[in-house]
Amino acid sequence: MTYKKIILFAFLFIPLYLISQEKVKDSVVDKPQRPAFESSYIIENPSNVLFTKNTLEAQISHRFGVINGGTNDLVGIWAPSNIRFGLSYAIHERLTIGYGTTKFNRLQDINWKIAVLRQTRSNKIPVSVSYYGNIAIDARKKENFNVEEDRYSYFHQIIIAHRLSPNLSFQIAPSVSHYNVVKSFMESDRFAVAMGGRFKISPQTSILVDYSQPLTKFGQDPDKPNVSFNNPGMSIGAEFSTSGHAFQLFITNYSGIIPQKNYMENVNDFFNGDFLIGFNITRNYNF
Repeated sequence: MTYKKIILFAFLFIPLYLISQEKVKDSVVDKPQRPAFESSYIIENPSNVLFTKNTLEAQISHRFGVINGGTNDLVGIWAPSNIRFGLSYAIHERLTIGYGTTKFNRLQDINWKIAVLRQTRSNKIPVSVSYYGNIAIDARKKENFNVEEDRYSYFHQIIIAHRLSPNLSFQIAPSVSHYNVVKSFMESDRFAVAMGGRFKISPQTSILVDYSQPLTKFGQDPDKPNVSFNNPGMSIGAEFSTSGHAFQLFITNYSGIIPQKNYMENVNDFFNGDFLIGFNITRNYNF
C-alpha cells in the first residue's frame, strides 16, 4: 500500500510540478533582455541604455587635441581640449532627461531618451528601440549672432540595439542634425547613420567600436579648399565598468562631444591620422 500511495502521489504531483515550471520558464523568458551596453554612450553616440527609475547619472567627457597637430603638444594632451559635464535623471524606467554644458562655444544642451521597445529574453521582441533627442544653445556673446534663433541646434536619433550574447552587442542608429543657421556650402539638416558594438573580454572590460557615416554631403568651404566636412566619425576604445560607474578610454576623430556638433562640423580624417585621445566617465546614483 505504501508503494501505491507513493506512485499515486507522484502522478498527482508531476503535472503540478510541470505546470509550475512552465510558468516559471515563461515568466523568465518574457522579461526584458539585459541591457546591450553598460553606459548611456558608446563613445560618441548615445546607446539604448536607460537606467531604473530615480537613477541620477553624472557624466564627464573629455577630448584632447589631435595627435598630429604639428606642434610640441605631447600627442594633443597640451593642445586646447574640449570637455563636457552633464547630469541625467531617470524619471521613469522608460524616460530619462538630462542637461550638459560643453567648453567649446559654451554649448548648453537639454536632452532626453525614451525607450520605445525592449528586447526580450525569448527574442519575441528581437531588438530594443529607443529615441534620443536634444536641443543645444550656443551661449557665447550676442555679437556672434544676427538673431537669437541662430544660437539653436537640434539632434534626433533612433537607436536600434540587439544583444547577441552576454559578451557581444551592437546597434545601428539613424539620425538628423539641424542648425538654424549654417555656412553657405552646408545644409541646415544633415542625415547620418551610426553603427556601434561592444565585445566583453572580461566581466568588467569591453572593447568598443563606434562608426558614424554622414549621408548628407556638404560642398567645399571656399576659405578652406583642402578641408572636408564629409569625413565619417571613427572611434575605438576600451570600457572598464562596475555596477555603478563606467570609464571609457579611446581614440576618435570627433572633438565636439555633443552629437550635432560632431556630425555637422567635423573636419578630422581618422584614416589620415587626424584623431585624438578622449575619455568618458559616468557614475550612477540610485535614490
